[in-house]
Amino acid sequence: MKLEIYQIDTFTDKIFGGNPACVVPLKYWLPDKILLKISQENAVAETAFFIEREDHIHLRWFTPDIEMDLCGHATLATAHVLNKILGHQKEKIIFKTLSGDLSVSIEKELYTLDFPSREPSATELPDIIKRSLNIQPKTVLKSRDYLLVYETEKDIINITIDRQIFDQINLDPGGVIVTSKGSNCDFVSRFFTPQSSILEDPVTGSAHCSLIPYWSEQLRKKKLTAKQLSDRGGDLLCVDNNGRVLISGKAKTYSVGYFFTE
Repeated sequence: MKLEIYQIDTFTDKIFGGNPACVVPLKYWLPDKILLKISQENAVAETAFFIEREDHIHLRWFTPDIEMDLCGHATLATAHVLNKILGHQKEKIIFKTLSGDLSVSIEKELYTLDFPSREPSATELPDIIKRSLNIQPKTVLKSRDYLLVYETEKDIINITIDRQIFDQINLDPGGVIVTSKGSNCDFVSRFFTPQSSILEDPVTGSAHCSLIPYWSEQLRKKKLTAKQLSDRGGDLLCVDNNGRVLISGKAKTYSVGYFFTE
């Protein structure tokens, strides 16, 4: 079977920046084990698969390891493919997903994801995570992901993970967010996933479902600017929107092509 594939760099306006995602249009769903093998072959953080119906678009996300319940950057990548490559003219695209109906609004080069808010609550940090970190957080919270708050942006830059210890914990489908106030933006973050093929995700849209309500309350503002401090880096515009979060960013097409499943 010959299938189209697009690789998009998201939450960036530069090739080789942001978070790469692959996007694969389908006419019908292939077996999950094939979708997972395709994702493993692509070797990026997420591959998005979508089927276009008359009244909606069904969207699923796979890492090289598992199917995810929510993914921001691969949703943005899919909207970019539909808008810039496949010629969809709608200013808002609705996706049917495991996390319910999600919309992406498009205004020129900016894509805005309307996602559920996941406000984190105070909790204790598991000993395995604590021992895997070279710098300890000042505050620990959790929603889907653990949210570890630090004093400075320098702490976030300097954090290292002892993967041999870190991989002893299973957080599927979650991970560990580290965050602090930013020096040139409202807040910064990084994101790590234990037992995954890719330890550090370059830019994690879904993590901002927790980051936005937390920093909105801490900074007493609804509109925020954010940076993810991975090697590739990413820029996000964020809004705390009454039980929802709006996450905006740009995207660039890296490649367009085909692949074969047999």
